[in-house]
Parts: sequence; C-alpha cells; structure tokens
Amino acid sequence: MAELSRNAQRIKRHMRIRRRIVGTPERPRLCVYKSLQHMYAQIIDDTQPGGSRTLVAASTLDPEIRDQIKSDNVEAARLVGKVLAQRARAQGIHKVVFDRGGYPYHGKVRALAEAAREGGLEF
Repeated sequence: MAELSRNAQRIKRHMRIRRRIVGTPERPRLCVYKSLQHMYAQIIDDTQPGGSRTLVAASTLDPEIRDQIKSDNVEAARLVGKVLAQRARAQGIHKVVFDRGGYPYHGKVRALAEAAREGGLEF
C-alpha cells in the first residue's frame, strides 16, 4: 500500500472531522487553512441550498493585515483571528463551531483560535 503525503493525510483527517462538524445559521463553522506562506480563515454556513456560503473571511493577504505583519508566523495568525472576530461581530455572529482543517491544534492554528475567542467569538 502506497504511503500518503502529509497533505493527503491532513485532508483525510479533515474529512473525518467534517463528518461531525456542520455550520448552521445559528452556529456557523470557523474553518482554518494554512498554505506555506499564508493563513486563511472563513466563517461558513453549510446549510445553504446549493452548497456552503462564506459569511466572513480574513487572511494574511488582506491589506489591513498584510501591512502589519513582517512574515507568516504565529503573530500573523493571531492578527487574522482578531480581524475575523471583529468582522463576525459586525455581522452579528457570536457563536461558531471550530474546524481546525485537519491541522494539529497548536502553533498558528491555536493562536488564531485564541485571538478569535478574545475578539468575542464563542466556541
């Protein structure tokens, strides 16, 4: 049996997690994705007819975040979580379900989650 790449293993973990986690209008899903250079977070309602709908998004590519960071590190992830929480609160979203995307809960993922909690999101 061929070995899976690290990303294939992550996707497999993510699909296993996604079987249990579903974003609803009352409690949408906060989804995290990391590339080698950037960090992305979205708040998604999965119950929309015809597919999921992104309600709020933030990433290290956003101009307000990009201007404040020097490199893609834990501090950048913290900033993404803070901005995402501000945008979610502005739209009236207070409670979310956290979807770590198959990544271990430490480092950048943990920093983003803690910053979102400090920003007022409950999960």
